[in-house]
Amino acid sequence: MSFSHLGLSEPLLKELVKQKYTLAYPVQQGVIPAILNNRDILAIAKTGSGKTLSFVLPILQKLQGTHKAKSRHIKVLVLVPTRELSVQVAEVFQLFGMNLPQRVKSMAVYGGVSINPQMIQLQGIDVLIATPGRLLDLMDSNAVQISEIEILVLDEADKMLNLGFKEEMGKIFARINPNCQHLLFSATFNQEISSITELLLKDPVRIEPDSEKENINENLELITQIAYLVKEERKGPLLRYLIKKEEMKPVLIFASSIHKVDSTVSKLNINGIQALPLHSKLSMGARTEALQLFKNGKLRVLVATDLASRGIDIPFLPFVINYELPRSPKDYIHRIGRTGRADSPGTAISLISPDEEHHFHVILKKMGKLMEAIPTDGFDLKGY
Repeated sequence: MSFSHLGLSEPLLKELVKQKYTLAYPVQQGVIPAILNNRDILAIAKTGSGKTLSFVLPILQKLQGTHKAKSRHIKVLVLVPTRELSVQVAEVFQLFGMNLPQRVKSMAVYGGVSINPQMIQLQGIDVLIATPGRLLDLMDSNAVQISEIEILVLDEADKMLNLGFKEEMGKIFARINPNCQHLLFSATFNQEISSITELLLKDPVRIEPDSEKENINENLELITQIAYLVKEERKGPLLRYLIKKEEMKPVLIFASSIHKVDSTVSKLNINGIQALPLHSKLSMGARTEALQLFKNGKLRVLVATDLASRGIDIPFLPFVINYELPRSPKDYIHRIGRTGRADSPGTAISLISPDEEHHFHVILKKMGKLMEAIPTDGFDLKGY
């Protein structure tokens, strides 16, 4: 379905065309009209389903023609579980809000950095994208008021609960405007999400497109999956061989530990392949810079842990490589799902050591997929 059938304004439709968005994803088809009709939302939507755009666009439209909020009283609060996701959501608000008749000021706030600059910049903000802990810090300092918000968005609510933010979320809920519009997005629906739904949402529209229901075998039709069987000591040379031989750019590589991420990055750079790490021990500034360079096409390779990967949402990413396998089939799906987006094909490559062979077959069995790993003993990796 075209975005033009969802009730969006002409300036937003023009920006969608400019950014090369053509057809709306299923979650967008359901969420956008419901938000514009002032309904509360419960959407079961995974990362990569188009959920961010599904709430950003109608919120921007609803803020057009409204009065300016009082000092430090924000209109829209978006709660997110991670710093990376807060930055990503803020970027989408800024991208689609820049050419609107009435300017909408948005900002991301998160922990791990000094709070003072954030407190200063909060003046005049309409949309605040925040992690729960930092938001409470700002509220306790009277730097921001949420008692009169018009819209509350809970993005990746299940992940917020998994990360231990239940108590913080409760404190925030107690201080918001109970009559605001509530929009809840979660990849899964469990008892805790059900409890939040009953507490906050009023007669919500439940949106759960068939393609996004909880199922390990997600729609991966656009992704070509390839596996190489390789001895552990030859993984590094094989990785560099594939990147150079296939002229891969950009490529996202997953490793299972911070140490392995740093080691892989170091060896890539030594061998003339520009790479940066992305993991939890880096400063927020370093993580943001690496992501921005990668998204802008100025960085060839980004090597990440699973935890850090949650903020990586790039529509046109042609290559993903599993340097090491993740623990679960769901994590495998999440990793390779970084590619094959926005109707663009992608390639997901896994480097399988003999010790990982059995685990790889378990993942494939869970997915209902047959795939043989390509032997690499005959590959000439000298010089790589």
